[in-house]
Amino acid sequence: MKYKILLTSVIVFSLYSCTSKKNIRSNKTYETKLDTLTLFDKSRNRKIPIAFYSPKTDQKIPKQQVIIFSHGYGANKGGDYFVYSYLTQKLASKGYFTVSIQHELPTDELIPMDGKPQIVRMPFWERGAENILFVLNELKKTRPDLDYKHLTMIGHSNGGDMTALFANKYPALVYKVITMDNRRMYLPRTSLPKIYTLRSNDYPADDGVLPSPEEQQKYHITVQPTNINHGHMDNKGSDSEKELLNSLILKYIEQQ
Repeated sequence: MKYKILLTSVIVFSLYSCTSKKNIRSNKTYETKLDTLTLFDKSRNRKIPIAFYSPKTDQKIPKQQVIIFSHGYGANKGGDYFVYSYLTQKLASKGYFTVSIQHELPTDELIPMDGKPQIVRMPFWERGAENILFVLNELKKTRPDLDYKHLTMIGHSNGGDMTALFANKYPALVYKVITMDNRRMYLPRTSLPKIYTLRSNDYPADDGVLPSPEEQQKYHITVQPTNINHGHMDNKGSDSEKELLNSLILKYIEQQ
């Protein structure tokens, strides 16, 4: 079943050009810094490389919020947590402590391209969800000062499917979920965590992935169409595409 998306490209433009009514963060912009680290989950015997994008400041940011980002499929080539730096660095510049997780290792099996995705890819999404959970728990140990009550999770494509699965499994741990054109894993039908999904102009989601118009209204879920190709939601996008995605995502995060 294909659902009609409520919003139009005209609304995309108006969202881009207007300011949000209620923001939780000032307009201050910080210099940013990048740190990398490899965690090790003993229970799964798995390395988890991560990148921290954070504001460069000598003073603590009160109630600094955390954003966890999950990349799209990269065929186990590595370095995918740098492929979205236009977004992760922008988020850090606005004061958010942003963590990008490298979900794929060179020794991993390649993701299946045949069969029903919700079945054959589920183990990969499960692994991604457990990666996120492990990183979140480790971060809470080392940075207990951060605000985890307003945790935002963002994911593109396959990373969006992981993020959607995490929100289905651990809804109490997430405040906002933003998926960038996830196409396979069903989005939660819930008011909390709050759900926002950006859609591409070239690839439809599988049946049932997106909420119906009635579900969007009932749970206050935003399905946001864009004129951006699926493959241009990472650093390959044009400057104007990156600017639009940054603007839409930041405005949603900053809304109360």
